[in-house]
Amino acid sequence: MAFLLSPPLLNLRSSAYLTSFSSVKHNAAGAGNNGRFWARRRVTVVAAKSSEKDGSRDDDTSAFNPFGFVTDNPSSRSAIQLPESPAEDGNVGQMLYRIEDKGKDFGSYIKSGGFRWFVRETGSPGSRRGTVVFLHGAPTQSYSYRVVMSQMADAGFHCFAPDWIGFGFSDKPQPGYGFDYTEKEFHTEFDNLLAVLGIESPFYLVVQGFLIGSYGLTWALKNSGRILKLAILNSPLTVSSPIPGLFQKLRIPFYGEFTSQNAVMAERFIEAGSPYVLKLEKADVYRLPYLSSSGPGFALLEAARKANFRDLSSQIATGFASESWDKPILVAWGISDKYLPQSVAEEFQTANPSNVEVKLIEGAGHMPQEDWPEKVVDALRVFF
Repeated sequence: MAFLLSPPLLNLRSSAYLTSFSSVKHNAAGAGNNGRFWARRRVTVVAAKSSEKDGSRDDDTSAFNPFGFVTDNPSSRSAIQLPESPAEDGNVGQMLYRIEDKGKDFGSYIKSGGFRWFVRETGSPGSRRGTVVFLHGAPTQSYSYRVVMSQMADAGFHCFAPDWIGFGFSDKPQPGYGFDYTEKEFHTEFDNLLAVLGIESPFYLVVQGFLIGSYGLTWALKNSGRILKLAILNSPLTVSSPIPGLFQKLRIPFYGEFTSQNAVMAERFIEAGSPYVLKLEKADVYRLPYLSSSGPGFALLEAARKANFRDLSSQIATGFASESWDKPILVAWGISDKYLPQSVAEEFQTANPSNVEVKLIEGAGHMPQEDWPEKVVDALRVFF
């Protein structure tokens, strides 16, 4: 329930309950030809009415909304606002009970190197077209690949998509207790996971996103012999790549701690980089780890503060240049990305034109695998 605050009124006799409807545009990849639909959401607003002595003024316009910082995100409204009957929603514990089993499609827990990874798997070891490993970026999780993985398995591939340590449903160790969220440690634990999963080299690698997504690319640079082909979805690939405000905020003392504990941070990050709004059931999954405990937020905080974003971009730009890399690369780029312009992909291709192919994906933003998974699958099937 959103509350409207107004100047003090005398002789308040009654309250009027006003009901409004808002139309929210959602991303529904795979639903219909254009993957979009419109949903109606009901919001109850309480407004105080003045008495006839104060004139016929009906004060039903908003003066100030103290909860605007929360309710401005359409996909978060039904989780944070109260419905018409508050008992229908309940507290955070009840909300967790409602969504705690969501989002684990094709997944299971794998023990590796002292940590428990959550890994999604589709297809089978005998799949005729080979193995594909999908790596996500921060602050999201492997859930973003669920549709792509399902369709790639149907096309004959054996697919794996882990949640990085500290993210999604994988373990979130406290910094200083066996894991410090450095690039080297992420690489080491990823090597251990590949061994436990029995993934034989060479395999196909798909990488997307910031920070840990960049770590996936620097791992590839150090292990080129293990990769058959590399596909990159929207990621920072050049020194000119902008750094989103989220990661800059996380690096500010005290403010970063506050930012890291925002339960709707991941879904807001996704929506801010996309032309769409997530459906509520999808937003629930991206929200769940951050809502369940403080661990994921502090893991992201530690990783962001340990990373040198400019140095990572420089490593990637230099490492995949023509004189350093000779494996085929597909850059499948959502052209509606609000974080990284199309020029990043084009500049990256210029440095290695003989090995880098750019495929522009219309209608997709920063996470093409979430916005238009069918188009991503089409590009990968042709490339692989």
